[in-house]
Amino acid sequence: MLKPLLLFCSLFFILAVSAQNEDSTWMREHYTKKEVYIPMRDGVKLFTSVYMPKDTTEKHPILMTRTPYSCAPYGDSAWKAYWNSYTMTYLKEGFIMITQDVRGRWMSEGTFMDVRPFNPDKKGTETDESSDTYDAIDWLVKNIPGNNGKVGVFGISYPGFYSTMAAASNHPALKAVSPQAPVTNWFIGDDFHHNGAFFAMDAFAFYSSFGKPRPKPTTVGPTPFDYYTHDNYQFYLETGTLPNLAKLMGDSIHFWKDLYAHPIYDAWWQARDARRATAHLEPAMLWVGGNFDAEDNWGAWNAYKAAEQNNPAKPFNKIVMGPWYHGQWASKDGTHLGNVWWGANTSTWYQQNIEVPFFNFFLLGKGDISKLAEATIFLSGSNEWKQYDQWPPANAQRTNLYLQDSGRLGWNKAIGKSAYAQYTSDPAKPVPYTDAVHFERTREYMTDDQRFAARRPDVLVFQTDTLPDDVTVTGNVVANLYTSISGTDADFVVKVIDVFPNVFAYPEHTTGSDGDAFSRSYPMGGYEMLVHGEIFRGRFRNSFEKPAPFTPGKVEKVSFKLADLAHTFQKGHRIMIQIQSSWFPLADRNPQQFVNIYTATEKDFKKADIKIYHSATYPSNIELPLLK
Repeated sequence: MLKPLLLFCSLFFILAVSAQNEDSTWMREHYTKKEVYIPMRDGVKLFTSVYMPKDTTEKHPILMTRTPYSCAPYGDSAWKAYWNSYTMTYLKEGFIMITQDVRGRWMSEGTFMDVRPFNPDKKGTETDESSDTYDAIDWLVKNIPGNNGKVGVFGISYPGFYSTMAAASNHPALKAVSPQAPVTNWFIGDDFHHNGAFFAMDAFAFYSSFGKPRPKPTTVGPTPFDYYTHDNYQFYLETGTLPNLAKLMGDSIHFWKDLYAHPIYDAWWQARDARRATAHLEPAMLWVGGNFDAEDNWGAWNAYKAAEQNNPAKPFNKIVMGPWYHGQWASKDGTHLGNVWWGANTSTWYQQNIEVPFFNFFLLGKGDISKLAEATIFLSGSNEWKQYDQWPPANAQRTNLYLQDSGRLGWNKAIGKSAYAQYTSDPAKPVPYTDAVHFERTREYMTDDQRFAARRPDVLVFQTDTLPDDVTVTGNVVANLYTSISGTDADFVVKVIDVFPNVFAYPEHTTGSDGDAFSRSYPMGGYEMLVHGEIFRGRFRNSFEKPAPFTPGKVEKVSFKLADLAHTFQKGHRIMIQIQSSWFPLADRNPQQFVNIYTATEKDFKKADIKIYHSATYPSNIELPLLK
């Protein structure tokens, strides 16, 4: 069996390389490249790479990405490998492809500012990212020969943030924008904070390199941090407090100091909420994200919702959410994530049926996208694309799933008056976010098997009986916990889990798009698939702006949104909820005392007894939007 598989993989690789070589040759025969500096209204010049078709028989649209991650390779003879991805389709359609280093990054002039606030009242030479985009578009349509006067912008993650800002520019030539996994709010739900809890591992790994000063334009990237161990759990636990982590970061990275200086959702953070730029949007908008995106799932959902609310009469403001890790929709293989299979290549389906037709229609006047739904959403579990005329769907009914005695979940309230489950949270032995040893934070943890966590004494487990029918969740899930703690602060992690039948295996033909079989050796019977998990810093239970301590022993309600889910718990499966108070080193450790965690010392970290009530008086529950 091994030899035919190896032969197939070898043939697949040879054919793929041959196709790429042909596309590379085609691009160089049909395109030219030049690098230009585009002046902004305040005199700063931004470095821009331009790939132009040689064809002069027709006018061509412009498709641009603005990025802090470099428009490398630099030099007129060094070409970006568009032929290695689906973006080659745009070149075959004759698009002028633009990449621009944003202000203060790489080869662009000026001073860089992270998530620079949107200024709706700019005057004179005042700038923000929307004005920089406006000025760039204005220069391009006036100076790039052979363009048709229509511009599109797209980008993933941080370039997704710049795409949102581009839309806010409302340049008359800007016809279509697709912010994809857009950085939107770094305190509430994206990247570096979730509900006020600091995602120190991602933040440190990112800013210890990305945040290094760049005093003048350069083509040379920053050096990464030199870790003494490649076990991230060990590294962050032994480093200990956030002040110790700051010492490793050093004193030159300004945004790291900003993170520490703003431990609450103050005016500084609020100004950096990209949703402020979603009013009065004129371009057609296509928001894209992944339901298993470990970085910017929140931004995709919530920027779309803000644009929808702020532009009620807008004819084209759509969202697409697939079963993807961060950026997987732009990859060649969207068949699976970790051990969980989606049934087909969802990435290529999206590229061919949604994104390329979107830009073709608005920039080329080609094709018909009138049938594209308001929300095109992939339902994991049942593994099917669904189209909805609104999100959440109109027939989604909010229903409570109650925590009950003996680790049970049910649709009815418990009848006992004082029942609770209890665990001890020890900051010295935090619950890991994944079972294996890793150096970098994994993307697969978003669908990882949670059996390892269920076996810990500091993780509560509640689950339903075997489901007699499918249960489909479409919309935002809310955790309503009644709790008392022995300290004055605590974090609460709630995980929604799909428990597979004890006897379960994927079909024999299940493979990735590259022919590589997966999940063959992993025991999928009884698999506890993480559908979504979220953390909430308890001090923010009343307000993100005004944190408050708990009174030890007093029962209080902690209610928070997990995320928008699109998942079917199939007949024969079970729904599980896990509750814990650490998720390490994904999120920093809470000292479980009401102190400033960014200045906390080792002596501030204490064990805490956490009680989660599930009684008639205190009916802890998970609020699910069930599709009827």
